[in-house]
Amino acid sequence: MTLSCQRLKPSPMAKPHRSPASDGMEQLKSAAVRLFAERGIDGVTVRDITLAAGQRNHASIGYHFGSKDELVRAVIVHGARLIDELRNDMLDRLEAGGGPSSAEEVIECLLRSSLPAVSPWDECYNRFVVLIQLSNRSLFMEALEDRWNSGYLRCLDHIRRLMPGDPPDALNQKLLFLGASLGGILAARESAIADHSRAHPMWTDDRIIRRAAIALAAMVRSPVAEIAS
Repeated sequence: MTLSCQRLKPSPMAKPHRSPASDGMEQLKSAAVRLFAERGIDGVTVRDITLAAGQRNHASIGYHFGSKDELVRAVIVHGARLIDELRNDMLDRLEAGGGPSSAEEVIECLLRSSLPAVSPWDECYNRFVVLIQLSNRSLFMEALEDRWNSGYLRCLDHIRRLMPGDPPDALNQKLLFLGASLGGILAARESAIADHSRAHPMWTDDRIIRRAAIALAAMVRSPVAEIAS
């Protein structure tokens, strides 16, 4: 099976000129997402973040963001925006070609667009998202503001279109399972790749994304059976 989403790559983007202040903010966000992915939000202090960012002034987080909570929100939005823009770009190109035509294609798009090739977001962000959704989902959803998940919602609409025979309530439950499974797979991949003590041929094999999409599509496509109460 060849899924056209596999061939879609991010469109090249010009790098904007950044001031020293904006560079400092980016360093803090990059350090924060790495530490949050490893330890969770509550396990990381402001001092930890400034040291990891190579900044001597421990008040820099307050200066740039106002508080640690606002830095957390900035990290959520930064990664979500990268993914959402890539996901919408992929979907636009799939739709221009008459697709997506299968659940596998949609799910592969969801997976590949969650791997923005911008370090450290391609190594840490999904682990961070899994942890924050377990500990503080309301903060995560509040930060998104129903703005940076439009590509995800478009993908779900395509799956619903491709599976018109399922009862809506049962399909919605399957889509909840899909979302949780996506996060788990992506976080597991990041965790393995972050371990530099040995090679991880399975997780670094590009085919693993396609195989994961096929497996998840099978779950979504599975027939709905009545369950006795």
